[in-house]
Amino acid sequence: MKTSWRSASLVASAAAVLALTTACGQDSPPAASQNVGATAAPGDYGSIGTGAGGSASPQPAAPSPSGLSNPAGKLSVSTADEIGKVVTDSLGLTLYRFDQDADQPPKSNCDGDCAKTWPPVPADDAEAGEGIAKSLLGSVTRADGTKQLTVGGWPAYRYAKDVNAGDVKGQGVGGKWYALAPDGKKAQGGGTGGSDLAGLSTRKDAKLGEIVVDKNGMTVYRFMKDEAWPKPVSNCEGACLEKWPLVEPVDFADTKGIQKKGYMIFDRADGKGEQQTINCSPIYTFAGDKAPGDTNGQGVGGTWYAVRPDGKPVGAPAK
Repeated sequence: MKTSWRSASLVASAAAVLALTTACGQDSPPAASQNVGATAAPGDYGSIGTGAGGSASPQPAAPSPSGLSNPAGKLSVSTADEIGKVVTDSLGLTLYRFDQDADQPPKSNCDGDCAKTWPPVPADDAEAGEGIAKSLLGSVTRADGTKQLTVGGWPAYRYAKDVNAGDVKGQGVGGKWYALAPDGKKAQGGGTGGSDLAGLSTRKDAKLGEIVVDKNGMTVYRFMKDEAWPKPVSNCEGACLEKWPLVEPVDFADTKGIQKKGYMIFDRADGKGEQQTINCSPIYTFAGDKAPGDTNGQGVGGTWYAVRPDGKPVGAPAK
């Protein structure tokens, strides 16, 4: 986020109390709207892989009891179509990094069910191969005391659905997971995770109409239990955020087709930092959407809906 945007946000916040009644409000979808999407029990956060866009995905294989996956062995550099150079282990499996982790100092925020889908890579036997600087390899101690490999400070993972050497099925998942480039940065040369899209923009969906997508082309959603008035409040916390990752602040200058009124950020009450809103409503992506164009989160639990450019939920039942 640019400094000018943060400064502008602070100025805007000072006048928020006076402006929120007009800029932020509880909105209802048009009376003629249809309930487009799944019809799970109200309040359900949803199961990853379920919703309007498809059926449940098979459960990935669990990692070893320690939480770590198989040894990494000698690392190498491979070239993935449309993504570029990525780090692979001794079996040719792609290694990934998670945006919600930290590199300074290294810290993993993927535990429990997350670590079943994204098994952490052990640090013990990892060795730098050609194209990878030995100085970039390190380790971080996980909550269970095991040592996880880091590349450029970023904890390294495999993806449970990558079963063959060269697979990069985890690229761009949830807008948070990316293959590791040899320098520890995100591999974003194109394909599933990389794109030339604005930070937030719109696309025409055959079933839902014009909806908002993030920089990776992943569908953006609203949670109907959140609040927009008199100020934005997210009621998606803990395990909910693992399935519905929050959309971090995006400079309005880096958007296309999004309504400016009520476009603001807010500080979450759970300490997870700042979150973007459209028309004051907090926005998210869905971990069950695996590729740009997926709308598996539409209608999940009767509480999650794709977002129109004006911030209104697509297909939510009239109140």
